[in-house]
Amino acid sequence: MEQVDTSIVKPLRIVAWAEGISFLLILFVSMPLKYIWEKPELNQFTGYIHGVLFIVYVIVVWLAGDRLAWKGKTKALALAASIIPFGTFWADHSIFNKYK
Repeated sequence: MEQVDTSIVKPLRIVAWAEGISFLLILFVSMPLKYIWEKPELNQFTGYIHGVLFIVYVIVVWLAGDRLAWKGKTKALALAASIIPFGTFWADHSIFNKYK
């Protein structure tokens, strides 16, 4: 059996948590501030940070999928997790945690 390089797992898990937290901050803090209390400033900042983290997450998931020899379904689930609230936390627990 071929040995896989798991050195990407720790950065993947860190990025997954950061992306998940930024997504929840947008949904539950900055969006209500913007649309209920008409304070868009925080939403601009968190939106930018979340956008960068989302792109980094997609890249790291893609690289991890290649390095860890994931099947297409596993890679698709890990990528889809980034668009569902709490999804990256689920992916960390269900997919990434197996490689630590």
